[in-house]
Amino acid sequence: MSKGTPMTAWRELRPVLRPFLAAQPRALLWGALLAALTVLMGMALLGLSGWFITATALAGLNLATAFMFDVFAPSAGIRLLAVGRTLSRYGERLVTHDATFGVLAALRVRLFRGWAHAEAARALLMQPARLLFRLTSDIDALETLYLRLIVPAVAALGAALLAGVILGVMHAGMGIGLALWLVASGWGMAVLVARRARRPAILRAHAIEALRARAVDLVAGQTDLVMAGRIDAQREALAQADLRLAMADRALNRLETAAGLGYGSAGTLTLVAVLLGVGVLADAGTIGAPAAALALLVALTAVEPFAALRRGALDAGRTWLAVKRLAPRMAVSEDGEVPLVNDAPACALQLVDVTAAHPGSAAPVLQQLSLQMAVGERVALIGPSGAGKSTLLAVITGEMAPRTGSVARQAACLLTQRTELFQDSLRDNLRLADPSADDARLWAVLQAAGFADEVRAMARGLDTVLGEGGLGLSGGQSRRLALARLFLRDTPLWVMDEPTEALDAATANDVLARLRARAAGRSLLIATHLRREAEVADRLVCMREGRIVADLQRGSDAFRAALLALRPD
Repeated sequence: MSKGTPMTAWRELRPVLRPFLAAQPRALLWGALLAALTVLMGMALLGLSGWFITATALAGLNLATAFMFDVFAPSAGIRLLAVGRTLSRYGERLVTHDATFGVLAALRVRLFRGWAHAEAARALLMQPARLLFRLTSDIDALETLYLRLIVPAVAALGAALLAGVILGVMHAGMGIGLALWLVASGWGMAVLVARRARRPAILRAHAIEALRARAVDLVAGQTDLVMAGRIDAQREALAQADLRLAMADRALNRLETAAGLGYGSAGTLTLVAVLLGVGVLADAGTIGAPAAALALLVALTAVEPFAALRRGALDAGRTWLAVKRLAPRMAVSEDGEVPLVNDAPACALQLVDVTAAHPGSAAPVLQQLSLQMAVGERVALIGPSGAGKSTLLAVITGEMAPRTGSVARQAACLLTQRTELFQDSLRDNLRLADPSADDARLWAVLQAAGFADEVRAMARGLDTVLGEGGLGLSGGQSRRLALARLFLRDTPLWVMDEPTEALDAATANDVLARLRARAAGRSLLIATHLRREAEVADRLVCMREGRIVADLQRGSDAFRAALLALRPD
């Protein structure tokens, strides 16, 4: 099937449309039905009002008919339709928007889980802005799919059917012709507008992303840009992105004007055709003046719901771009990753013939590597830079998928030399490890990490708000906070990558002493080139060029020699 065919389009749309509709199917359905009901009540209200005014005026021309004319039933119907339309409009807005926000929230969770796979952290560090746009603007673009396309299309179809039924009672051919014309012209123009708007809408989405990313780069990196003499080039790149955005906006505005003209012309043609049709029927005595007024007003209001599709058609290109970007991750099964958790008590970690390589590289970093750790054992990975220690930890923790071999381990928690803290309170930074932890438990782990007294000395204690990246804490304080978070995470295996790197000797030794005390009964795997960290271990596993070249037990001469060869404090 060639690109651009309906089958190709459906394949692209299906991975996003299925979870979209499955998140809150009843709410979405009720929202569309309430929207259609609102439109139908509005049409019926205007049509009945026109019929009533015309019939009342004609009845008043004759004294006999004036006394016999029933004004109460139409008046009650008008009041009922007016109140019903107000309630259905309120219900439609409440249900559709609540359902849409709920669906988008569910899609964000699904997308985030789709990113929680091997290489995810590395990809995030390489392209943080792009992934943020996927999670925000692309997900937000999907609201057009429901609120501005599906809901108006259902409401417009209901309006066409109602108009066809009402005129069909007067004349079957005119009713069928009107319904077909409304659907063909209204939906047809929406499809045409969507096709014409696709390119400028996509260009506009790209321009907005470029504008945001370059503005952030200009503000955050202005010092480096000035030092490198690239500040003018960055400003020019920002101006070019703004120019492309303006050009796309102009193209969409021209198309919106043309679409408005098209729908206005279609509405005028519809009204003229119905006017001529009811004129013929009235002249033939088939219908009276009140029925003619009813037909004209119904035809007039039946066009309006189709015009509501215009905005959605203009945004369809942006929505389609979002669908194409999100579909690959939406299609990823949540349980599609290689299982890493092994609750068997006989083994804390087991790797068998593991081979791994960096993305895009054919050269393996790990080569047929096998390693086993008993429950409660403490192992240090040592070796020169480039030996594969960090890569091995990435495979063990699931950050990198092995190309061959198998990995089985107990539930694990990772502590690296980089402390990931967020612009939030100390309490919420800690509770990332256990959202259910109360303050008493938070203070306990802070005490165990040697950070409780410093937090108590802060004006707001646990409510102290950190800046981006933990701004406001020193390096040692950040590491102790990360250590407290590790203590809060109740897992049997702790994996660490140079946990005391860049700390002064006194702080590092205190952190390691607290780590030893808290790690009783747990398994420990530490990648290091520091002697103080390796001294924690019962075994030293020596790596070179992606292979294990030695496995040394504490107490042996080789163990002592390897320990002395490491970098001292």
